[in-house]
Amino acid sequence: MPKQKTHRASVKRFKKTAGGKLKRSHSERSHRFHGKTKKQRRQHKQPTTVHATDIRRIKQMLDTY
Repeated sequence: MPKQKTHRASVKRFKKTAGGKLKRSHSERSHRFHGKTKKQRRQHKQPTTVHATDIRRIKQMLDTY
């Protein structure tokens, strides 16, 4: 039986933290900043954690069995 492959796009987007959570970056950070407030631009610089309902699905894509 062949090995199951890791979802390569997910590897580029998510990182595991030491506590086992998943870290992600915010969307809408590449262009058209004039339509966003300074608060939005400032807060979207920082990474955030993945929501609890999505963790199981994303971990399946990241883990190789």
